[in-house]
Amino acid sequence: MVSHKDMKILLVGEYSRLHNSLKEGLTALGHQVVLMGDGDYFKNYPVDIRLNRRLQKGPGRLFKNLIYRLSGFDCSSWLMLRDVFKHKEKLKGFDVVQLINESPMGIMPEHEFTLIKWLKNINTKLFVLACGTDYISVKFAMEKNFRYSILDPLFEGKVSQKDYAPILKYLSKKHQGLHEAVSELCHGYIATDLDYHLPYQGKKKYLGLVPNPINVDKIGFTPQVEDKKPVIFHGVNTKNYFKKGGDYFDQALEIVQRERPNACIIVRTEDLPYANFITQRAQSDIVLDQVLGYDQGYNALEAMAEGKVLLTCAEKEWREFYNIPPHCVALNALPDAQKIAAILIELIDHPVQRVLLGEQARAFIEKEHHYKKVAQKYLELWAQ
Repeated sequence: MVSHKDMKILLVGEYSRLHNSLKEGLTALGHQVVLMGDGDYFKNYPVDIRLNRRLQKGPGRLFKNLIYRLSGFDCSSWLMLRDVFKHKEKLKGFDVVQLINESPMGIMPEHEFTLIKWLKNINTKLFVLACGTDYISVKFAMEKNFRYSILDPLFEGKVSQKDYAPILKYLSKKHQGLHEAVSELCHGYIATDLDYHLPYQGKKKYLGLVPNPINVDKIGFTPQVEDKKPVIFHGVNTKNYFKKGGDYFDQALEIVQRERPNACIIVRTEDLPYANFITQRAQSDIVLDQVLGYDQGYNALEAMAEGKVLLTCAEKEWREFYNIPPHCVALNALPDAQKIAAILIELIDHPVQRVLLGEQARAFIEKEHHYKKVAQKYLELWAQ
């Protein structure tokens, strides 16, 4: 069993600042933590060991695509794997290695497995987060085990299979093989929210759900103000527009603009780097997060810590898990533009509700998502 004291921990990959916040919690508890990743594309999150995702633009991308079409070989994937091995000495001797996903680098499954097997062999324990799309969660959604899911836009014909290739690839034989191989190698899977907990329940080596860590010491709380025009913020990631239910939010905002044209300010952005995104979010009162899920994503949790009112995934499974009454803490955004618009109009017309929801949101984050409390939960699971 690994001691809780002075552990060396390697976090591999980053989505939505999850591993950064966990690192801050673990460091505050006295542990040594190294984070390796590419910063998650345009979001550019901080990492200690930065990997470069090459051949993404211009002639290099054309060359990479040509080679892939001719041979099925991804040059960018191979170059990233080679980049990792340049840091061999820095990646040895850790008590715990945790992957953000069983495909943590977003490269070819065979390259992912080469990396993961090597990391397992030169370190003590390996854990994997059920976070983001993977074989188990996509299979669960494809079999329509959710009431609604990120695959609904595909089922409804809003997008083509080609558009959803980055998600559907996880159903391939290679990704199934990667899942099975990683499952054998690792000590266990840990879900980060209910959208992954539900598919993983009863699966081999599933250790349970640990809520996303939020650094409440870094995120200040700003109370809602009743006598001001509320700012509604919709920060779009165009790559995930339909997957996150962005079309429902845009349709709802059109209704709000018609029915309350001068009663609110609507701010809509696209593909902002993380630093710019949080600046815009901080200036808002109501945040539109996502629709097609059951639990809050990372952006929603950070906004709740700030005291924003969230229209997000807040389904009954989430309320039951955390014992939260209806219409408290966060508001459930259903895949229905009319219903979303009605919630927004209610919030515009009744500012006292915004004040109460903002206070409840911050209290919830401090209770359930405090980064030090969450870090302690990880330490306890890793020590099993």
